[in-house]
Amino acid sequence: QVRLQESGGGSVQPGGSLTLSCAASGDTGNIGCMGWFRQVPGKEREGVANIMLRYANFADYTDAVRRRFTISRGDAENTVTLQMNSVQPEDTAVYYCVAHPFCAGLGNAQLYDNWGQGTQVTVSS
Repeated sequence: QVRLQESGGGSVQPGGSLTLSCAASGDTGNIGCMGWFRQVPGKEREGVANIMLRYANFADYTDAVRRRFTISRGDAENTVTLQMNSVQPEDTAVYYCVAHPFCAGLGNAQLYDNWGQGTQVTVSS
């Protein structure tokens, strides 16, 4: 079983920055990809970004956050960070860390097996 622990959520003003982190523990031997989805009440979970943990340093982003958010591998094994810059009110959501043997795209949350509990990000003036 894989356990995912998110940290770094909170409140930030529009135009500000926030960093989310996620650490995987437990049965992590098969994890090849980690990333982030987000969800607002009444809407489906939306893929934000993901990154390969081994081999190529390939990352993918949804268009809504491209050039504002950066996902990267953490210093420790099986950790990732999401640097969120120039945040906007529409970025307000619960952000969930995901892990999977491979990067399954950002279009279907059901493809990802492992989920964290989520961390709230609120962008408001």
